[in-house]
Amino acid sequence: MVTGRLRRPRTSTPPSASARSSGRSGGRVPVPLAVASGIAIGFLLLPLAGLLVRVPWRNLPDLLTEPGVREALRLSLVTATIATALSLAVGVPLAWLLARVAFPGRGLLRAMITVPLVLPPVVGGVALLLAFGRRGIVGRYLDAWFGITLPFTTAGVVAAEAFVAMPFLIVAVEGALRSADRRFEDASATLGASRWVTFRRVTLPMIAPSLGAGGVLCWARALGEFGATITFAGNFPGTTQTMPLAVYLALETDPDAAVALSLVLLAVAVGVLALLRDRWLRPGAAL
Repeated sequence: MVTGRLRRPRTSTPPSASARSSGRSGGRVPVPLAVASGIAIGFLLLPLAGLLVRVPWRNLPDLLTEPGVREALRLSLVTATIATALSLAVGVPLAWLLARVAFPGRGLLRAMITVPLVLPPVVGGVALLLAFGRRGIVGRYLDAWFGITLPFTTAGVVAAEAFVAMPFLIVAVEGALRSADRRFEDASATLGASRWVTFRRVTLPMIAPSLGAGGVLCWARALGEFGATITFAGNFPGTTQTMPLAVYLALETDPDAAVALSLVLLAVAVGVLALLRDRWLRPGAAL
């Protein structure tokens, strides 16, 4: 009787998860790629370094507490927050409509809604004037019937910021709704919950991370809006002059104040990236 041992076939050891996620090939970087990467890094970081080097650190507290600068900061924070709240109020339902309801022309509507993402901001301001100006297709009736005038007012600043920032929120929320597991919503409906209760207690908690990321991005985009604001609302201190507009004006009269305001906007941008790091900067992450 012949006996023998069963041998397991040799298999190659799979790479560890950390090795797969690191994306490193283990070889040397080709010289052309290294040179091109270095040029890109320098091109992107040198302007930021230049800004930090020119910041008048000793006079920074005094510059940021000047009446004009303080008013621009206050107006920017208030209008960006109101624009974000309006975007949440009407943008989230629109994102749900685009993600969950099939209707003729949905693709065209989605494309038109995302146009402000790539539209030059000044063109957006002109479009707002033609729509909501005193002679605009809607603005003429707002002025004649209700006495409401949007251009060159604080409300006009909010409208301009919401126009350019809301698509960021809609894209983020729609993507989350499309990828969400609908079995939980079906279970809620089976248990007798209405659509509104299901949306409020099931759908919104499921998309909360993307909703928060989209809201933060919307707020940051509204805070940094320049072209549509100056075209539609003007540049009036205390009324429509936000931080980007104050930076533009200060470049001619007070460069140190312009640098100080630019530093504030840079700090906001870095803060937004820090908040959204887990959503965007990890491999394979998406809104």
